[in-house]
Amino acid sequence: MTNTAGTWTWTVGSLTTGSVLEYWFTYEKNGPQYDTPHFTYTQGSGTTGGGTGGTGGTGGTVATPTFSPAGGTFSSAQTVTLADATAGATIRYTRDGSTPTASSTLYSAPISVTSTTTVKAIALASGLTNSAVASATYTIGTSAGCPTQSDTPDFGPNVHIFDPSMGNAAIQSQLDAQFAQMKDTNSAQFSENRVADLYKPGTYNVSDNVGFYTSVAGLGQNPDDVTINGDVTVDAFNASDAGNATQNFWRSAENLAINPSSGTDRWAVAQAAPFRRIDVHGGLALYPASYGYASGGYIADTKVSGQTASISQQQWYTRDTNFGSWSGGVWNMVFSGVNGAPANTFPNPPETTLGTTPVSRDVPYLYLDGTGKYRVFLPSLRTNASGPSWASGSTPGSSLPMSQFYVVKAGDTAATINNALAQGCNLFVTPGVYHLSQTLNVTKANTVVLGIGYPTFVPDNGVNAMQVADVDGVRLKGLLFDAGTTNSAALLTVGPSGSSASHAGNPTTIQDVFFRIGGEKAGKATTSLIVNSSNAIIDHIWAWRADHGTAGTVGWNTNTADTGLLVNGANVLATGLFVEHYQKYEVVWNGQGGKTIFFQNEMPYDPPNQAAWTNPSGVNGYAAYKVGANVTSHEAWGLGSYCYFNVNPAVNSYHAFEAPNTSGVRFHDALTVSLGGVGTITHVINDTGAVTASNTTPSNVVSYP
Repeated sequence: MTNTAGTWTWTVGSLTTGSVLEYWFTYEKNGPQYDTPHFTYTQGSGTTGGGTGGTGGTGGTVATPTFSPAGGTFSSAQTVTLADATAGATIRYTRDGSTPTASSTLYSAPISVTSTTTVKAIALASGLTNSAVASATYTIGTSAGCPTQSDTPDFGPNVHIFDPSMGNAAIQSQLDAQFAQMKDTNSAQFSENRVADLYKPGTYNVSDNVGFYTSVAGLGQNPDDVTINGDVTVDAFNASDAGNATQNFWRSAENLAINPSSGTDRWAVAQAAPFRRIDVHGGLALYPASYGYASGGYIADTKVSGQTASISQQQWYTRDTNFGSWSGGVWNMVFSGVNGAPANTFPNPPETTLGTTPVSRDVPYLYLDGTGKYRVFLPSLRTNASGPSWASGSTPGSSLPMSQFYVVKAGDTAATINNALAQGCNLFVTPGVYHLSQTLNVTKANTVVLGIGYPTFVPDNGVNAMQVADVDGVRLKGLLFDAGTTNSAALLTVGPSGSSASHAGNPTTIQDVFFRIGGEKAGKATTSLIVNSSNAIIDHIWAWRADHGTAGTVGWNTNTADTGLLVNGANVLATGLFVEHYQKYEVVWNGQGGKTIFFQNEMPYDPPNQAAWTNPSGVNGYAAYKVGANVTSHEAWGLGSYCYFNVNPAVNSYHAFEAPNTSGVRFHDALTVSLGGVGTITHVINDTGAVTASNTTPSNVVSYP
């Protein structure tokens, strides 16, 4: 084809009679432009079609998007800008290698690429054919794996490592001084103090009182490698508590044995206070010494040779454990895979018992090997489990050396953490508060992110705190996400929208991961946790829009948050789900094949009036747990939702649980309670179940439908 003085001439080969040629013309002038209409030539007819030239692709094809910088190999993270020459075009893109469509992520701001990623993009405009797919691969970092770290790392000043050679008196003195700083509900509950107490293998004659943001753990491979002759205690410690343990949040005990000084250890906790991999040689009291109110709690992978007594605990969930016996229960006590659990007797007494846990995988944990090097143990996946994973010896699984972990501690930023992830490192996150200026991107299969001492991620400037790719086997454990003062769309997202791969053989696990909106700061986040990946296991989370906190951090228009948990992935399992005070549907479950074992909820305390808390269909309030209208398979056991509308007691919620009325969506042992009769819930599930009573007694539904 040639052009002379503005006249185009072209030559084609021989054509058979009736053959038709169509010509679309493209020329470059500040980007691709298109002639329209196009020209046609029919052999033997002497006819052509034609028209005046045009720009912008009217009736044509949208220009292919461009990338800046172009793909290539880079030593550090890149900020990628997409552009398109067609006026008015929008760009949709993917980052997981899939082909983008009109429903893919809309490009609206530069993309942060922190690890090796293929970005694909298309452009769309009304009346035009979609562009060709553009693709660019960014290889970040030159290392094939995590640069070698130390197997005996420096864990920083907030990790206290005890050895029997230090002497019991010296250890006790340090424990007492630390507890004095961390115990007070008024001053420590929303402080930024964080600490972990780690005991090397051996025997200790000490009493460890556990305050806010404190993790206590043994460093043996199995619980009985570390023995405390004494107590690991949580109680209503402070005069201001008035014997009430309902605010005993954010503390944990793990991987050790206890010989209680009085024969019974006391663990009187509320939410976000797991008791894992403990061998109690005696009894366990889950209530304060005062017999005051308590609102917990969670036990897993534990043995208690004596009686475990809940007494005043409103609710409790226990998984894969051995009890000598169990006593007590107020509203909602749930057991799965627990030898020595009571019979299934809900609602009188209110105990729901499953013989096994369908799928479980115990938490990753730090330990010392025989040569004095630190390793992280990764327990194997279990199906239809009962009893502790270590009941017959060591927990099955594998371990990783600390040389494959980047130790996150004071001074680390989102950039340094992302750089470690991009180079293939796992993360060991030490106690501290970490402000994030960019999203943490977990992109590699089998990545471990293990926190101790309640390390806290705070997203700044409205970024999402962490996102996990749709890959096998990521393990997240022991993290607190605390919303920043600029709204984040989500705090943690597992899998991009539209994820569909099966991970049944090696799921992602989200364990002892907690979310807070308000309380310490006036935090805001639309959704706390989004799970798009299939087969994920949500094993003990607490998503909490704060109902109390420091001045100026709590209020209907202050710490705003719509939803605690959104599940879109298929065959997701939740074991121990605590979600409280969100302003719309608190849990939305859209994925097929979901299961929940134990759910605890309090509706928001603070709707100012009914008009402010009426869902889009005109029904009063929002259900605490909503199964999507298109779901045909879902099952849940042991669910409680409570209301306490103290700002305006005239507020009502029509129901606590909302689900399609189909045989494949089943609820077992669900209840509602109005605390002190402050506000009402009309039904338990859909239109089933009695209105809440004014005397704080439950309305129960044993089976639905």
